[in-house]
Amino acid sequence: MFIGWTDQMHTKYSVVEIPYEATKTWILDIHYAGRMPSISYAYGLYFYDEMVGMVSYGSPASPALCKGICGEEHRADVIELNRLVLRDNLPNEASFLVGKSLKLLPQPKVVVSYADTAQDHLGIIYQATNFLFTGTTKARTDMAGKDGKHSRHHLGDKTKRIPRSSKHRYVYFIGNKKQKKVLRNALRYEIHDNYPKF
Repeated sequence: MFIGWTDQMHTKYSVVEIPYEATKTWILDIHYAGRMPSISYAYGLYFYDEMVGMVSYGSPASPALCKGICGEEHRADVIELNRLVLRDNLPNEASFLVGKSLKLLPQPKVVVSYADTAQDHLGIIYQATNFLFTGTTKARTDMAGKDGKHSRHHLGDKTKRIPRSSKHRYVYFIGNKKQKKVLRNALRYEIHDNYPKF
């Protein structure tokens, strides 16, 4: 749980942009999803000179989501925080990495991310970094892909379905004061006052 970044963290840790190739081992070998998402921006968390984590952002899997968050006018500004991987999961590393990486993204941007209930995730990191909680998606099924997993490249066989768990949806606006106000006013989801808790 986030309890604040110490001066010591700023001295020992840094967050820098990393190339796509540098994300592969982390995502394919460590992250539970085990597959590469669309990546437009990626940032590594370094403890002195050693990389100990990474976060990536890219185009959401659903084009409808881009339009659905803040409307057609802002669809090009929507990106998804789609992977967050840490080697050791030490206290506050995740919130430090996410918080710093958000400041490195181009502006304006609407960042959306999901906490998977099937993994018992609540989105504590998003809560700690001041994302807005906009509700929980409903569980459903998708057409299966050839690997039996994701439906983005499904086989077109409607009889072969795989379950999709419900997810807590979080949104964060990046920009100057005026840009963030415009984006927040365009938000089509209800903002919930209370975050999900155990």
